[in-house]
Amino acid sequence: MEAEELRVGFVGAGRMAGGLARGLLRAGKVPASSVVASAPSDKNLDTWRESGCRTTHCNLEVLQESTLVFLATKPHVLPGVLQEIRPAVGPHHVIVSLAAGVTLQTLQRSWHPSPIPISPQLLPAGTKVLRLMPNLPCVVQAGAMVFARGSGAGDEEAALLKNLLSSCGLCEEVPESYINIHTGLSGSGVAYVYLFAEALAEGAVKMGMPGGLASRIAAQTLLGAAKMMLETGEHPAKLRGDICTPGGTTIHALHQLEKGALRATVMNAVEAATNRACDMAED
Repeated sequence: MEAEELRVGFVGAGRMAGGLARGLLRAGKVPASSVVASAPSDKNLDTWRESGCRTTHCNLEVLQESTLVFLATKPHVLPGVLQEIRPAVGPHHVIVSLAAGVTLQTLQRSWHPSPIPISPQLLPAGTKVLRLMPNLPCVVQAGAMVFARGSGAGDEEAALLKNLLSSCGLCEEVPESYINIHTGLSGSGVAYVYLFAEALAEGAVKMGMPGGLASRIAAQTLLGAAKMMLETGEHPAKLRGDICTPGGTTIHALHQLEKGALRATVMNAVEAATNRACDMAED
């Protein structure tokens, strides 16, 4: 499926969908005229129109106009949306779900929100469906995304998704069992980093630096450290060791972080968020 032939649709036009669309447009992966988004109201659609994308209030129209369709609705809304669009889903469609906690098994079989199933099947048998879990920095094209393919999706669909979404950040195919771990590591992990950045800046403020400057330097420090990890491929322990000189400032500071059990606390946070993601998927 060539990029120039690809027509991309978004059912749901919120912040994450908009971030993915911007990444595709900025990278020239898809022309704006080949992107269509639907939402119940105009609240989120104005920015799409300003980018040159087509918009509609009809979810079925997205299916009719697109070959690659991102389902970017809230999880509790998804069953109703799938019942609505199911008659329009064909073998030429590639369906990508962004709904947190909704498994591929659920998408490919049936939805049981209560003892009585709403529908015997959410999507037609054999539908090419993939499950994508992005994180918030996708909106600035610096996201970390993982996806898993359903039984109907093959290498071509996986390669298409990975190629397209590389414009929005890191995109990796994983077993579906990793998706909840990704939520604990990266989806929620962005908030852990903000907390750490805030603490870094406040430490500098305590020592006499103005807050705005301290926040900018903290952000650039995190950006630079992350870039070195990605570009060198080195283990973070190796990079950390490279900064430590005998008797220097860094080793004294690291001793304080170890006394505060920073590593164990962060590991516990990832575990707690992952377990919560698993619990939510079972609700």
